[in-house]
Amino acid sequence: MGRFDGLSVWITGGGTGLGRHMAIEFARQGAKVAVSGRREERLSEVVGAIEKTGGEGLAIPCDVTDDEAIQRAIETVVGTWGKLDVAVANAGYAVGGNIEDLSREEWRGQLEVNVVSAAMTARFALPELRKTQGRFCLIGSVSASVFFPGNGAYQASKAAVLAMGATLSAEVEPQGMTCTTIHPGFVASEIAQVDNAGNHNPDRVDKRPANLMWDTDDAARVMVNAIYKRKRQYTFTGHGKFASAVARYAPWAIHMAGVRTARAQLEKRARKAKS
Repeated sequence: MGRFDGLSVWITGGGTGLGRHMAIEFARQGAKVAVSGRREERLSEVVGAIEKTGGEGLAIPCDVTDDEAIQRAIETVVGTWGKLDVAVANAGYAVGGNIEDLSREEWRGQLEVNVVSAAMTARFALPELRKTQGRFCLIGSVSASVFFPGNGAYQASKAAVLAMGATLSAEVEPQGMTCTTIHPGFVASEIAQVDNAGNHNPDRVDKRPANLMWDTDDAARVMVNAIYKRKRQYTFTGHGKFASAVARYAPWAIHMAGVRTARAQLEKRARKAKS
């Protein structure tokens, strides 16, 4: 018997990375899983992987910046399986660059996808989750509380997700629902291959520390477990927990590390300008 037997799950950003691996893990644990995203071929691949586990999958193309597309996706899930038990707002990407270098369009794109679209996913999913006393999940990041130069827009978006999740958890609990906000550390995914405009480029180099990277299957297992247990907040990877603790109890240490990073960036720019 799987822990999600008979339950239906819908995941945005479900075609790649954490979304893909969470979908497969939910299916392994008995759920029927619908995945949404912009790249239909990736969604079909995930459904194929779900079916190989003996599960039932559904590919629903959806651009989360389009309210009508979100509504149609939920209607398709409910029309196919009769209900919605779990919704995961996983769609997102990272805008990189120092704050003085980022345009208004880059800021808008970052907040539109990572914050506003997550809020709209909740808005339209909650009426169906209320019927099943279901679970809603927001995918945040350790970057919600650990701030470093060159990532201001992404960090701001995830700090907003942290606040949204804490608020939503209180709002829905009296109605029998729960909201889990998950904050991963470094996990192997395609997020570094997406540029500041939200376009995927497989040739982009992932500059995150490889020695700290968690395997995506392992990450999916602990994330699905946190949703099953209806946790309000869940931070994972050892380095993620450590960094979050330092940010909370010794914020000066994070600040000084950020200053050193910024100084190193300036020195690198100066050397490049001289060459």
